[in-house]
Amino acid sequence: MTILTPLFAVFGIMLLGALVQRLKLLPADTDHILNQYVYYIAFPAILLISLARQPLDEILQWGFIGGYGIGLIIVYLICFGLSLAVEPKKTGIAAIRALNTTFGNTAFIGIPLLIILFPGKQSALVAAAIASLLSVLMFAVALVSLELATNSQRKHSAPVIMLLAVSKNPIVLGCLIGVMISALGITLPDSVVMMTQQIGNTSSPCALFAIGMVLAKAMRYQKDSPLLNAKQLLELSLINFLKLFLLPLLVYLLLKTFGVSGDYLMMGVILSALPTAASVYLLAQRYDTKASSSAQGILFGTLVSFISLPLLDELIKKLA
Repeated sequence: MTILTPLFAVFGIMLLGALVQRLKLLPADTDHILNQYVYYIAFPAILLISLARQPLDEILQWGFIGGYGIGLIIVYLICFGLSLAVEPKKTGIAAIRALNTTFGNTAFIGIPLLIILFPGKQSALVAAAIASLLSVLMFAVALVSLELATNSQRKHSAPVIMLLAVSKNPIVLGCLIGVMISALGITLPDSVVMMTQQIGNTSSPCALFAIGMVLAKAMRYQKDSPLLNAKQLLELSLINFLKLFLLPLLVYLLLKTFGVSGDYLMMGVILSALPTAASVYLLAQRYDTKASSSAQGILFGTLVSFISLPLLDELIKKLA
Protein backbone atom coordinates (compact mmCIF):
# COMPACT_ATOMS: atom_id res chain seq x y z
CA MET A 1 0.00 0.00 0.00
CA THR A 2 1.35 3.43 -0.95
CA ILE A 3 0.93 6.32 1.44
CA LEU A 4 -1.49 7.98 -1.00
CA THR A 5 -4.20 5.41 -0.23
CA PRO A 6 -4.44 6.15 3.52
CA LEU A 7 -3.86 9.85 2.83
CA PHE A 8 -6.93 9.94 0.59
CA ALA A 9 -8.90 8.13 3.31
CA VAL A 10 -7.67 10.53 6.01
CA PHE A 11 -8.22 13.69 3.99
CA GLY A 12 -11.51 12.34 2.69
CA ILE A 13 -12.95 12.22 6.21
CA MET A 14 -11.52 15.68 6.88
CA LEU A 15 -13.12 16.95 3.67
CA LEU A 16 -16.47 15.49 4.75
CA GLY A 17 -16.17 17.32 8.07
CA ALA A 18 -15.36 20.55 6.25
CA LEU A 19 -18.35 20.07 3.94
CA VAL A 20 -20.72 19.45 6.85
CA GLN A 21 -19.39 22.59 8.53
CA ARG A 22 -19.84 24.68 5.38
CA LEU A 23 -23.41 23.43 4.89
CA LYS A 24 -24.16 23.97 8.62
CA LEU A 25 -25.71 20.51 8.93
CA LEU A 26 -24.64 20.24 12.58
CA PRO A 27 -24.57 22.74 15.46
CA ALA A 28 -21.83 25.36 15.24
CA ASP A 29 -19.88 24.00 18.24
CA THR A 30 -19.86 20.36 17.05
CA ASP A 31 -16.14 20.53 16.23
CA HIS A 32 -15.38 21.68 19.78
CA ILE A 33 -17.44 18.87 21.32
CA LEU A 34 -15.85 16.24 19.07
CA ASN A 35 -12.37 17.56 19.86
CA GLN A 36 -13.06 17.41 23.59
CA TYR A 37 -14.40 13.85 23.33
CA VAL A 38 -11.44 12.62 21.29
CA TYR A 39 -8.83 14.44 23.36
CA TYR A 40 -10.13 13.56 26.82
CA ILE A 41 -11.70 10.12 26.24
CA ALA A 42 -11.10 8.34 22.93
CA PHE A 43 -7.37 8.90 22.41
CA PRO A 44 -6.41 8.16 26.04
CA ALA A 45 -8.51 4.99 25.77
CA ILE A 46 -6.88 3.64 22.59
CA LEU A 47 -3.36 4.47 23.77
CA LEU A 48 -3.99 3.02 27.24
CA ILE A 49 -5.31 -0.31 26.01
CA SER A 50 -2.69 -0.61 23.24
CA LEU A 51 0.23 0.02 25.60
CA ALA A 52 -1.26 -2.14 28.36
CA ARG A 53 -1.31 -5.14 26.01
CA GLN A 54 2.29 -4.65 24.84
CA PRO A 55 5.39 -6.08 26.58
CA LEU A 56 7.36 -3.34 28.33
CA ASP A 57 10.48 -3.92 26.21
CA GLU A 58 8.38 -3.29 23.09
CA ILE A 59 7.20 0.03 24.52
CA LEU A 60 10.65 1.26 25.59
CA GLN A 61 12.02 1.90 22.11
CA TRP A 62 15.02 3.90 23.28
CA GLY A 63 16.47 4.40 19.81
CA PHE A 64 13.16 5.73 18.55
CA ILE A 65 12.70 7.92 21.63
CA GLY A 66 16.23 9.32 21.35
CA GLY A 67 16.20 9.96 17.60
CA TYR A 68 12.74 11.50 17.51
CA GLY A 69 13.25 13.56 20.68
CA ILE A 70 16.63 14.98 19.68
CA GLY A 71 15.22 15.90 16.26
CA LEU A 72 12.45 17.91 17.93
CA ILE A 73 14.92 19.70 20.21
CA ILE A 74 17.28 20.64 17.36
CA VAL A 75 14.52 22.09 15.15
CA TYR A 76 12.94 23.89 18.12
CA LEU A 77 16.27 25.54 18.97
CA ILE A 78 16.94 26.46 15.32
CA CYS A 79 13.59 28.23 14.97
CA PHE A 80 13.81 29.79 18.44
CA GLY A 81 17.28 31.16 17.66
CA LEU A 82 16.31 32.50 14.23
CA SER A 83 13.29 34.23 15.72
CA LEU A 84 15.35 35.90 18.44
CA ALA A 85 17.91 36.99 15.84
CA VAL A 86 15.16 38.78 13.90
CA GLU A 87 13.21 40.04 16.94
CA PRO A 88 15.51 40.13 19.99
CA LYS A 89 14.06 39.72 23.48
CA LYS A 90 10.66 38.56 22.15
CA THR A 91 10.89 35.08 23.67
CA GLY A 92 7.13 34.54 23.66
CA ILE A 93 6.92 34.99 19.90
CA ALA A 94 10.02 32.81 19.45
CA ALA A 95 8.41 30.06 21.55
CA ILE A 96 5.22 30.03 19.47
CA ARG A 97 7.16 29.97 16.21
CA ALA A 98 9.38 27.15 17.46
CA LEU A 99 6.36 25.17 18.68
CA ASN A 100 4.79 25.50 15.23
CA THR A 101 7.84 23.69 13.83
CA THR A 102 7.81 20.81 16.34
CA PHE A 103 4.29 20.14 17.67
CA GLY A 104 2.95 17.94 14.90
CA ASN A 105 -0.53 16.45 14.71
CA THR A 106 0.72 13.04 15.85
CA ALA A 107 -2.58 12.24 17.58
CA PHE A 108 -5.46 13.57 15.48
CA ILE A 109 -3.85 12.76 12.11
CA GLY A 110 -0.92 10.52 13.07
CA ILE A 111 -2.88 7.77 14.81
CA PRO A 112 -5.52 7.36 12.04
CA LEU A 113 -2.86 7.51 9.33
CA LEU A 114 -0.60 4.87 10.93
CA ILE A 115 -3.55 2.59 11.71
CA ILE A 116 -4.49 2.59 8.01
CA LEU A 117 -0.92 2.45 6.73
CA PHE A 118 0.18 -0.34 9.13
CA PRO A 119 -3.01 -2.37 9.67
CA GLY A 120 -3.07 -4.73 12.64
CA LYS A 121 0.32 -3.61 13.97
CA GLN A 122 0.33 -2.47 17.60
CA SER A 123 3.73 -0.90 16.96
CA ALA A 124 1.91 1.86 15.06
CA LEU A 125 0.14 2.97 18.24
CA VAL A 126 3.35 2.62 20.26
CA ALA A 127 5.17 4.91 17.83
CA ALA A 128 2.29 7.40 17.85
CA ALA A 129 2.19 7.34 21.66
CA ILE A 130 5.94 8.03 21.93
CA ALA A 131 5.77 10.84 19.37
CA SER A 132 2.76 12.37 21.14
CA LEU A 133 4.46 12.25 24.54
CA LEU A 134 7.61 13.90 23.19
CA SER A 135 5.49 16.55 21.49
CA VAL A 136 3.71 17.26 24.76
CA LEU A 137 7.10 17.89 26.38
CA MET A 138 7.90 20.45 23.66
CA PHE A 139 4.52 22.03 24.30
CA ALA A 140 5.41 22.29 28.00
CA VAL A 141 8.73 23.97 27.15
CA ALA A 142 6.96 26.56 25.01
CA LEU A 143 4.34 27.09 27.72
CA VAL A 144 7.08 27.88 30.23
CA SER A 145 8.67 30.38 27.81
CA LEU A 146 5.32 32.10 27.30
CA GLU A 147 4.63 32.27 31.04
CA LEU A 148 8.04 33.75 31.74
CA ALA A 149 7.66 36.25 28.90
CA THR A 150 4.07 37.42 29.46
CA ASN A 151 3.00 36.69 33.03
CA SER A 152 4.85 38.79 35.60
CA GLN A 153 2.46 37.65 38.35
CA ARG A 154 2.77 33.91 37.81
CA LYS A 155 2.29 31.76 40.90
CA HIS A 156 4.63 28.89 39.99
CA SER A 157 8.26 28.43 39.01
CA ALA A 158 9.27 27.16 35.55
CA PRO A 159 9.69 23.48 36.58
CA VAL A 160 6.28 23.48 38.31
CA ILE A 161 4.61 25.04 35.26
CA MET A 162 6.11 22.34 33.04
CA LEU A 163 5.16 19.55 35.43
CA LEU A 164 1.55 20.79 35.66
CA ALA A 165 1.28 21.07 31.87
CA VAL A 166 2.46 17.48 31.38
CA SER A 167 0.59 15.91 34.31
CA LYS A 168 -2.77 17.39 33.26
CA ASN A 169 -2.54 16.14 29.68
CA PRO A 170 -5.05 13.26 29.19
CA ILE A 171 -2.95 11.61 26.47
CA VAL A 172 0.04 11.54 28.82
CA LEU A 173 -2.11 10.08 31.60
CA GLY A 174 -3.56 7.42 29.29
CA CYS A 175 -0.07 6.42 28.13
CA LEU A 176 1.33 6.31 31.67
CA ILE A 177 -1.52 4.13 32.93
CA GLY A 178 -1.05 1.78 29.98
CA VAL A 179 2.70 1.53 30.60
CA MET A 180 2.10 0.86 34.32
CA ILE A 181 -0.34 -1.96 33.53
CA SER A 182 2.20 -3.46 31.13
CA ALA A 183 5.09 -3.12 33.62
CA LEU A 184 3.09 -4.72 36.44
CA GLY A 185 1.95 -7.58 34.23
CA ILE A 186 -1.72 -6.95 35.00
CA THR A 187 -4.21 -8.81 32.80
CA LEU A 188 -7.34 -6.76 32.27
CA PRO A 189 -10.75 -8.51 32.09
CA ASP A 190 -11.94 -9.16 28.55
CA SER A 191 -15.00 -6.97 29.08
CA VAL A 192 -12.81 -4.01 30.09
CA VAL A 193 -10.51 -4.56 27.11
CA MET A 194 -13.45 -4.76 24.71
CA MET A 195 -15.13 -1.65 26.14
CA THR A 196 -11.92 0.41 26.06
CA GLN A 197 -11.08 -0.82 22.56
CA GLN A 198 -14.51 0.11 21.25
CA ILE A 199 -14.24 3.61 22.72
CA GLY A 200 -10.74 3.99 21.32
CA ASN A 201 -11.86 2.87 17.86
CA THR A 202 -14.08 5.94 17.63
CA SER A 203 -11.06 8.24 17.99
CA SER A 204 -9.85 8.21 14.38
CA PRO A 205 -13.04 9.11 12.47
CA CYS A 206 -14.16 11.61 15.09
CA ALA A 207 -10.75 13.31 15.19
CA LEU A 208 -10.47 13.63 11.40
CA PHE A 209 -14.06 14.82 11.05
CA ALA A 210 -13.45 17.47 13.72
CA ILE A 211 -10.23 18.64 12.01
CA GLY A 212 -12.17 19.11 8.78
CA MET A 213 -14.72 21.27 10.58
CA VAL A 214 -11.96 23.33 12.24
CA LEU A 215 -10.16 23.87 8.92
CA ALA A 216 -13.44 25.00 7.30
CA LYS A 217 -13.76 27.63 10.01
CA ALA A 218 -10.11 28.63 9.52
CA MET A 219 -10.64 29.01 5.76
CA ARG A 220 -13.64 31.26 6.38
CA TYR A 221 -11.54 33.29 8.80
CA GLN A 222 -8.73 33.55 6.24
CA LYS A 223 -11.19 34.67 3.57
CA ASP A 224 -12.51 37.45 5.82
CA SER A 225 -9.03 38.59 6.95
CA PRO A 226 -6.50 40.62 4.96
CA LEU A 227 -4.28 38.74 2.52
CA LEU A 228 -0.80 37.74 3.64
CA ASN A 229 1.94 40.23 2.97
CA ALA A 230 5.42 39.21 1.81
CA LYS A 231 6.85 39.14 5.35
CA GLN A 232 4.05 36.90 6.66
CA LEU A 233 4.31 34.58 3.67
CA LEU A 234 8.07 34.24 4.22
CA GLU A 235 7.53 33.48 7.91
CA LEU A 236 4.89 30.80 7.25
CA SER A 237 6.96 29.26 4.46
CA LEU A 238 10.06 29.03 6.66
CA ILE A 239 8.13 27.55 9.59
CA ASN A 240 6.49 24.92 7.40
CA PHE A 241 9.81 24.14 5.69
CA LEU A 242 11.34 23.42 9.10
CA LYS A 243 8.28 21.38 10.14
CA LEU A 244 7.49 19.42 6.99
CA PHE A 245 10.96 18.92 5.48
CA LEU A 246 13.89 19.62 7.82
CA LEU A 247 12.43 17.85 10.87
CA PRO A 248 11.64 14.60 8.98
CA LEU A 249 15.12 14.64 7.43
CA LEU A 250 16.77 15.10 10.83
CA VAL A 251 14.58 12.43 12.42
CA TYR A 252 15.46 10.00 9.62
CA LEU A 253 19.20 10.59 10.07
CA LEU A 254 19.00 10.37 13.87
CA LEU A 255 16.87 7.23 13.86
CA LYS A 256 19.35 5.57 11.48
CA THR A 257 22.18 6.68 13.78
CA PHE A 258 20.40 5.10 16.75
CA GLY A 259 19.96 1.84 14.84
CA VAL A 260 16.22 2.15 14.16
CA SER A 261 15.06 0.46 10.96
CA GLY A 262 11.99 -1.10 9.35
CA ASP A 263 8.51 0.00 10.36
CA TYR A 264 9.66 2.18 13.24
CA LEU A 265 11.93 4.15 10.91
CA MET A 266 9.08 4.77 8.48
CA MET A 267 6.67 5.62 11.29
CA GLY A 268 9.11 8.09 12.83
CA VAL A 269 9.58 9.95 9.56
CA ILE A 270 5.83 10.03 8.82
CA LEU A 271 4.95 11.26 12.32
CA SER A 272 7.61 13.98 12.20
CA ALA A 273 6.36 15.14 8.77
CA LEU A 274 2.79 15.80 9.90
CA PRO A 275 1.45 19.36 9.92
CA THR A 276 1.24 21.44 13.10
CA ALA A 277 -1.55 20.57 15.53
CA ALA A 278 -4.36 23.02 16.29
CA SER A 279 -3.30 23.05 19.95
CA VAL A 280 -0.54 25.51 19.01
CA TYR A 281 -3.14 27.99 17.78
CA LEU A 282 -5.13 27.58 21.01
CA LEU A 283 -2.00 28.28 23.08
CA ALA A 284 -1.11 31.29 20.92
CA GLN A 285 -4.65 32.60 21.28
CA ARG A 286 -4.57 32.12 25.06
CA TYR A 287 -1.41 34.24 25.35
CA ASP A 288 -2.37 36.61 22.51
CA THR A 289 0.90 35.82 20.74
CA LYS A 290 0.99 35.14 16.96
CA ALA A 291 -2.48 33.55 17.04
CA SER A 292 -3.48 34.70 13.55
CA SER A 293 -0.24 33.57 11.88
CA SER A 294 -0.42 30.24 13.74
CA ALA A 295 -3.91 29.58 12.37
CA GLN A 296 -2.80 30.52 8.86
CA GLY A 297 0.34 28.39 9.17
CA ILE A 298 -1.60 25.32 10.33
CA LEU A 299 -4.00 25.61 7.41
CA PHE A 300 -1.13 26.15 4.96
CA GLY A 301 0.91 23.26 6.39
CA THR A 302 -2.04 20.86 6.33
CA LEU A 303 -2.59 21.55 2.63
CA VAL A 304 1.14 21.28 1.80
CA SER A 305 1.45 17.96 3.68
CA PHE A 306 -0.81 16.31 1.12
CA ILE A 307 2.05 16.83 -1.34
CA SER A 308 5.06 16.60 1.01
CA LEU A 309 4.12 13.30 2.70
CA PRO A 310 4.03 11.21 -0.53
CA LEU A 311 7.31 12.82 -1.66
CA LEU A 312 8.99 12.00 1.66
CA ASP A 313 7.56 8.48 1.59
CA GLU A 314 9.08 7.80 -1.82
CA LEU A 315 12.40 9.37 -0.80
CA ILE A 316 12.68 7.31 2.38
CA LYS A 317 11.84 4.11 0.50
CA LYS A 318 14.69 4.82 -1.93
CA LEU A 319 17.13 5.68 0.85
CA ALA A 320 16.14 2.62 2.87
